[in-house]
Amino acid sequence: MISSDIDDFYSQIEKPAHFDSIPSILEEFLGKLSPSGKCVLVSSGGTTIPLEKKTVRYIDNFSAGTRGSASAEAFLKAGYSVIFLYREGSLQPYQRHFQDVSFLELLTLDPKENSLSFKKEHSERIKRLYEDYVSFKDNLLEIKFRSLADYLWLLRSISQGLAPLGPKAFLYLAAAVSDFYVPSSELPTHKIQSGDGSRSLELKIVPKILGPLVKSWVPEAFVVSFKLETDEEILLYKARKALSTYGHSLVVANILETRRDRVSLVRTEGEPTEIRRKDGEEIEGSIIEVLRTEHQSFIAHKAEITLSKNAKTDINRLSASFN
Repeated sequence: MISSDIDDFYSQIEKPAHFDSIPSILEEFLGKLSPSGKCVLVSSGGTTIPLEKKTVRYIDNFSAGTRGSASAEAFLKAGYSVIFLYREGSLQPYQRHFQDVSFLELLTLDPKENSLSFKKEHSERIKRLYEDYVSFKDNLLEIKFRSLADYLWLLRSISQGLAPLGPKAFLYLAAAVSDFYVPSSELPTHKIQSGDGSRSLELKIVPKILGPLVKSWVPEAFVVSFKLETDEEILLYKARKALSTYGHSLVVANILETRRDRVSLVRTEGEPTEIRRKDGEEIEGSIIEVLRTEHQSFIAHKAEITLSKNAKTDINRLSASFN
């Protein structure tokens, strides 16, 4: 997909309402990076395909955002600043731990003091989560999306904003992105009426954005994509094909039924690294532990290349001075 085709695609989808504010928000956040100087964009949750401009009906690429939100917490603990690009209403770092719990069920009333407190069986866990949140909240920037168009506009803007970080930029693309869309010019303005009878809907294929992201938007970054399949026999083939096609750093390959317990990290060269969930822990912590080391090696390798290029330039200049 050449640049003009990508530009043409973007001209057919609408920017989110908060798009123009993103560059300044991003600039402020990147101006106070964590001491490591490393920043990761974690995308999380699923995208929607609106069927009207004033959207009532839509096609949803469902994802609760479990992997993305858990990974964001692990990245923060690993010393990264995190930009969390997430689907509105999906799981968020720290808040996710209370998603399936009624807040009122956590509380107890002391009638003598006429005060509320957390029940004893919950208080230690809540205290630990709160301490983590307070420790890391200044290193976390959360940006919402809803539709496919929102996501793709924001992904491009944030990626381009991260480009000056060079190899210290890390993109961890865990969002479940729709493969199809309806151009905004073809959407009816108002709610589709059932009284109008049956309707035919033509969905157009979304161009693969990973190509321009890797080659143009943020070319020096460490980029990790995800591959989810239901057939184990084709999983590694599809992961390697993605790496060959787009030229990014690594694919996290997983099977739908076992994605919470086992993943494979696939690189262009070498055998995949299988990661299994440890008892009593989330697998995301183990994934990020390995990826942190991979990213550090990536940064070191890029630094060696830069030094080598600079040395050659100095030698050429020195040689020229004697001619």
